[in-house]
Amino acid sequence: MAEPGGGRSVTVSDVQQLVRRKDEIEAQIKACYELLEGQKGVGMHEPLVDAEGFPRADIDLYQVRTARHNIICLQNDHKALMKQVEEALHKLHAREKEKHAKDEAEALAEAMSQNQSLPQAFAKVNAVTPGSPASISGLQVDDEIVEFGSVNVNNFQNLQNIATVVQHSEGRPLSVTVIRSGRRVHVGLTPKRWAGKGLLGCNIIPLQR
Repeated sequence: MAEPGGGRSVTVSDVQQLVRRKDEIEAQIKACYELLEGQKGVGMHEPLVDAEGFPRADIDLYQVRTARHNIICLQNDHKALMKQVEEALHKLHAREKEKHAKDEAEALAEAMSQNQSLPQAFAKVNAVTPGSPASISGLQVDDEIVEFGSVNVNNFQNLQNIATVVQHSEGRPLSVTVIRSGRRVHVGLTPKRWAGKGLLGCNIIPLQR
């Protein structure tokens, strides 16, 4: 997706590069302040002349002036860079949101285009914790599961089958197919550590057929 104005889209790598540049500038500002501290702690605003109006002889005036000038320039660069980082993160977030919406629309279109009879479900989602991996993937309460990774109605015996698949798929996306409101829906679910319990953040119960 190209950005407005014909530029290429912002990537995570672009943001990381901006952050590295920000860190470099901050290190340079710190070094300049340390140089001023080494010059009798003159700082940014201490006078460079003595009580009689003569240039101070106890400090290196050239180094102090140069360091002060560099700090002002670097702080301006830092402010501009922080704005770039903020804009890049905003664009990146907007693009991810758009991609997620597109993926959902495609999954829904695919589900609606399937005219064959719906497959048999073997389990049902009866609770989803907000902010969990299950919630983020789009899994919903009352979704009836027909495929959970390699588990389906033909090989499902008990919930331990699902638990095993989840444990072996930590950090990797699982293909999950559910029946929702009479339609087949595909969900990409990535089991992972989060603030809550387990790797999914949802409760699944077997269906009694």
